[in-house]
Amino acid sequence: MMYKLYDYRPSGNGYKVRLLMSHLGIPYDYVEKNIIRGETRTPEFLAINPNGRVPVLELEPGVCLPESNAILIYLSEGTAFLPADRLERALVMQWLFFEQYSHEPNIATPRFILTYLQKGDEYRDVLEKKRELGYAALGVMEKRLAEHPFLVGDRYTIADIALYAYTHVADEGGFSLEAYPGIRAWIDRIQAQPNYVAILP
Repeated sequence: MMYKLYDYRPSGNGYKVRLLMSHLGIPYDYVEKNIIRGETRTPEFLAINPNGRVPVLELEPGVCLPESNAILIYLSEGTAFLPADRLERALVMQWLFFEQYSHEPNIATPRFILTYLQKGDEYRDVLEKKRELGYAALGVMEKRLAEHPFLVGDRYTIADIALYAYTHVADEGGFSLEAYPGIRAWIDRIQAQPNYVAILP
């Protein structure tokens, strides 16, 4: 049984999964679900994921795993992308939680509003607050990456993949990475990894 990935191509959350699967050489069937057109809110898709979001990885018929970081953990089990060391594994989880709580809501949301909804004027107040919190999250990353090549154990893990997904397109949400040389160098290192793929073809 080949995996089936339900995704929206511009989604950073879906891109995390595609990037890891490319690194690992895992084949999969791709099913596009356009969130702008409400394709994740149909009864058929809600039967797959009641939360109505992508990505969802179908492991086998009737067995589906939603939530991007949960999928990263599942796929990376037993590989170098998820450390076996107890502390390093916990640190990877720490960054995954940080990504979903502090980073993604504040970096990805402005990107979606500006680039895909194109409603910057309508959401001006929201964008201002998100930008403040987004830059704070980038500051946390920069503190680590200014002194280390990667986020955990000085090697490339799913922590890097999770945070790279929306960081490298932060400019689409109105963020500048000019003041974050550690992050910019880290982006270059990730893009030099074997079997790297871009978010969009």
